[in-house]
Amino acid sequence: MNLGSLLYREQRRVDTALRRVLPRPGTVPRTVRRAMVYSLFPGGKRLRPILAILACRAAGGRIADVLPLAAAIEMIHTYSLIHDDLPALDNDDLRRGRATSHRVFGEAMAILAGDALLTHAFEVAASHPGARRNPARATRAIRVLANAAGVTGMIAGQVMDLEAEGRRFTRATLLRIHSGKTGALISASTRIGGIMAGATRARINALRLYGEHLGLAFQIIDDILDLEGHSDRLGKTAGKDLRARKATFPALLGLAASRRHAERSAAAASRHAASFGRRGRPLQAIARFVIDRQS
Repeated sequence: MNLGSLLYREQRRVDTALRRVLPRPGTVPRTVRRAMVYSLFPGGKRLRPILAILACRAAGGRIADVLPLAAAIEMIHTYSLIHDDLPALDNDDLRRGRATSHRVFGEAMAILAGDALLTHAFEVAASHPGARRNPARATRAIRVLANAAGVTGMIAGQVMDLEAEGRRFTRATLLRIHSGKTGALISASTRIGGIMAGATRARINALRLYGEHLGLAFQIIDDILDLEGHSDRLGKTAGKDLRARKATFPALLGLAASRRHAERSAAAASRHAASFGRRGRPLQAIARFVIDRQS
């Protein structure tokens, strides 16, 4: 299996789906649509929607039934990036290799574009043909997505992240921050893939555990890259975690121990993916990719 080719193909699939479900020109105010499109395209790795697709495939499901939900996941992820970059939060000028939304469109329009992506995501998730064919699965998947994006998931992680800046923190606190800020949406993505495939409870639980371990590995590597990486390769400002005195694994454990922790988390994710046999191999490859990535 060529992972690079797989990721490229699935990125194109997600991009096509996003263009299909975005509001048509002329149906919404032009400025806010421009801001939505600017932040969505060109996108980043599209990791979360690709995970939903690969999880659905691993569980024997049809990609067509999960693809609109995968697009919704990416819209929610992009909304979170727009808002995270605002001056009131992380105050960043660079995202995905270019100026952040609020630098281009102003803070007010960036906030509204983020709000628009978040709410439109749930409209797409609730109204696509796959949701009409399998309403019980779609309702369950939307509930998982809302929980991951909400005050018990991403919002909780962001709040704890902000409140931990410049303060002493414990490993337990750090794990709670990372499980909400990053792990919640990644784990939701893999669960949603399993749900839309009609997988058994045991298989959905295996996908949930895969996503939780993968999300932790991803965030630890993010923490490391913030110290070791360069802005031009990362596509965002390097070194900002250290300057903001954020709660990170390198700050708590050092770089070497942090990388070992990420390796263990990725290995645990890979073990859960292995339970799906041949169909789980792409998920195993993603776990290795998360550890080896440079951006």
